[in-house]
Amino acid sequence: MNRYPLWKYLLLVLVIAAGSLYALPNLFGQDPALQISTADGLAPDTTAQERIAELLAAREIAVRGTEATDNHLLVRLRSNEAQVRAADELDVALGRDYTVALNLAPATPAWLRELGAEPMYLGLDLRGGVHFLMQVDMDAVVEQAVERYRDEFRRALREADLRYRDIRPQETGLDIAFIDEVTRDAALELLSADYLELAFEASESDQAATLSAEITEDELREIRNFAIEQNITTLRNRVNELGVAEPVIQRQGADRIVVQLPGVQDTARAKDIIGATATLEFRMVDEGNFPYFGDESEPVPPGTERFPERGGGFVLLEREVIITGEAITDAQSGIDTETGQSQVNIRLSGSGGGVMARVTGDRVGDHMAVVFKETELQARRVGDEVIREQVEVEEVINVARIQEQLGSRFRITGLDSSLEARNLALLLRAGSLAAPMQIVEERTIGPSLGQENIDQGMAAVLLGFALVVVFMAVYYKVFGLIANLALFANLILIVAVLSILQATLTLPGIAGIVLTVGMAVDANVLIFERIREELRAGSSTQQAIEGGYGKALSTIADANITTLIAALVLFAFGTGPVKGFAVTLSIGILSSMFTAILGTRAIVNFIYGGRRGVRLAI
Repeated sequence: MNRYPLWKYLLLVLVIAAGSLYALPNLFGQDPALQISTADGLAPDTTAQERIAELLAAREIAVRGTEATDNHLLVRLRSNEAQVRAADELDVALGRDYTVALNLAPATPAWLRELGAEPMYLGLDLRGGVHFLMQVDMDAVVEQAVERYRDEFRRALREADLRYRDIRPQETGLDIAFIDEVTRDAALELLSADYLELAFEASESDQAATLSAEITEDELREIRNFAIEQNITTLRNRVNELGVAEPVIQRQGADRIVVQLPGVQDTARAKDIIGATATLEFRMVDEGNFPYFGDESEPVPPGTERFPERGGGFVLLEREVIITGEAITDAQSGIDTETGQSQVNIRLSGSGGGVMARVTGDRVGDHMAVVFKETELQARRVGDEVIREQVEVEEVINVARIQEQLGSRFRITGLDSSLEARNLALLLRAGSLAAPMQIVEERTIGPSLGQENIDQGMAAVLLGFALVVVFMAVYYKVFGLIANLALFANLILIVAVLSILQATLTLPGIAGIVLTVGMAVDANVLIFERIREELRAGSSTQQAIEGGYGKALSTIADANITTLIAALVLFAFGTGPVKGFAVTLSIGILSSMFTAILGTRAIVNFIYGGRRGVRLAI
């Protein structure tokens, strides 16, 4: 009686061993490091890596080691001071062709990394950094959409020679007043064929025949979602300027965006970057000097400007700007069904489409360029110091031949790959914010406070663990020691699962672990008290063990399942730190049931199983 088969012991040992292995990386800490990548998001080539090593050696900056992956080069340094110095030196030497991001790289041994064992991520409250909660003005998003439809309707009705009295914008649509019903019906047939996302309704009044165009709920939802996604893309591009290795930029709710920048302490600089402007310009290429083989020192013909191309070299463009990025309402990558080549489908506002049609109508066969302009911080050396200043960067991101007269909808072809098409569409969409935003919450957490939070959180876990261990050992003797072993295994499994999931540990997460420590031992208290009752009722040793674990199981399951339901509700409806608490609490509940029931039962069976007349030390 009370004997476990061998496979159960092997399962228990295997789970604890695997948990210990994957929890181990959290003991090795982190190295201050630099994460270096090219503008295309690739790792520097061998020549660039040698140049980086020579530069750091010349500046007497000690390097702990380097690691190259497909998308970046990781340089480990020996101190935070060396990390900052190295970042400044490399920013000046490498220029804007490379991104140098500050990072804290796990110091996990290579043999553990080969097994896929990585430490947990630390949240902003433990690592330090800047937190912004930004509110997107959804009313402005809808107003912009209504204004865009208003411009497009004016152009379409003018081109079709359909006269109207007025176009009045409403909250989510437009009312168009016509002279008579015949003109109104013709306009309805014209517009309803091109704008399937709008709901049209005809009506009459004493003064005029009216056509109402209402944006459908599905289209409103799509417009709002697109605005959020475009703002997130724009913010992510701008955050790259800060050199943050692991930024968190994600949607929160229907109209808010969370921006967390670990390691950034300069709030003013972060605000400048996030609020920076980036614009796009469409210009005609100077056909008399295309392709251009000169360099930046040569004079240019009158009426032209020289711009660098993203892929290298220069191109001469006419000074006149056709349209800017403000006229772009959408840009999506796709495939040309006729040729199978990648392309970017662009949609312009009504006014922008009219200008584009007028300019390109007489220039079919010529080339048009897309110029990307933005303001970024660049590092340069002044004496012995490295300073950063705002610089306006201009570059041509695409040159394409005009195949036909362009209007509100056109496409850019001649792209080398689908990746290039996706990148171009992203740049066209993310040149500027789709909707205005305001910062509704702002927090700055210093690295010293983050370390203090870690120390205090660990102290809380250790103190709670120590008090529980002492109480259980004194009150339940040998069975208390068994419960303490299960409690220690429970902590190992929680850390291991969080590490395997690459979850982010926050202060509320630590609170969840502390709560789990108490809940884990609570199951053993129920079991042990039940065993005591069985012994007082005159049951034998083996019957008391069997009855204690069997009769307490339903109570333990009920208590843990109800708490698990609460944790799942917190995870489903909570945000940020609340989710972190729910995750650690859920993992702790499941692991505590495993260790407190299966784990302690295995040890009790191993010590007392099958022995008659033995006295339980409980």
